[in-house]
Amino acid sequence: MKIGFIGLGNMGGPMAANLAKAGHQVQGFDMADVAIEGVTMVGSGAEAVTGAEVVITMLPNGQILRAVADQILPAMAAGATLVDCSTVDVDSARAVAQQATEAGQLFVDAPVSGGVGGAAGGTLTFMAGGSAEAFAQADPLFTIMGQKAVHCGDAGAGQAAKICNNMVLGVTMIATCEAFALADKLGLDRQKMFDVVSTSSGYSWTMNAYCPAPGVGPQSPADNDYQPGFAAELMLKDLRLSQQAAISADADTPMGELAQALYTQFVESEDGMGMDFSAMLPRFEKRGRG
Repeated sequence: MKIGFIGLGNMGGPMAANLAKAGHQVQGFDMADVAIEGVTMVGSGAEAVTGAEVVITMLPNGQILRAVADQILPAMAAGATLVDCSTVDVDSARAVAQQATEAGQLFVDAPVSGGVGGAAGGTLTFMAGGSAEAFAQADPLFTIMGQKAVHCGDAGAGQAAKICNNMVLGVTMIATCEAFALADKLGLDRQKMFDVVSTSSGYSWTMNAYCPAPGVGPQSPADNDYQPGFAAELMLKDLRLSQQAAISADADTPMGELAQALYTQFVESEDGMGMDFSAMLPRFEKRGRG
């Protein structure tokens, strides 16, 4: 298959490389001067999508997605499929879907979970929104780039699933970090707390699979000085998207709103920038109630 790939950063680069490794012909474009193994780099987005059956984008935000769509949709062949793997606002995903439909193309919004490690290892999870026909066109490529793809519904549903999931993740990580900091102050051994909570009703992914306490549970960024597996500023981005969507949908999300406020403080006013989102634990360790 001939594939155009736009946005070859920390996530897009490994994803494109895996497609090329699987035997697909991949033409890539990025604003930065990058070289990706097996990918033919070209000079513009329009050039990257020319003649492509599927075009994949991995971009920073909805505003950039809309701008890129304006550039590439006129250059894409009728009947081609645009698969946006960025994490963007639901309204932007739906607007680009409409734009693609009007241009005679198919569209899938397919944000991912799994981080840079998942992108490199081909173990991402894709949350996809779009028509059944569009999903069927993209699904074989999801199989190469990831281990699971869920068709969540119509256009925008993939983004909705991603931001709802990550709102739960952000809130849960804060609660997990608070609990460890409280356990410390109560004189409860962290390993004992983990042994109880990880097998009791407090079980969660943030406790059991991504424990924020160094030396406790499976290896996680906490065991590497909180070097990011999922950076705090990316969690903040997703929490902001969740609250933007909540405002648009008139949904009451007080915990999501509070998580956004805490990660905003952590990233913008404390030392959270460039740290893993689980680095909230040392933040809480240093704080009292005041």
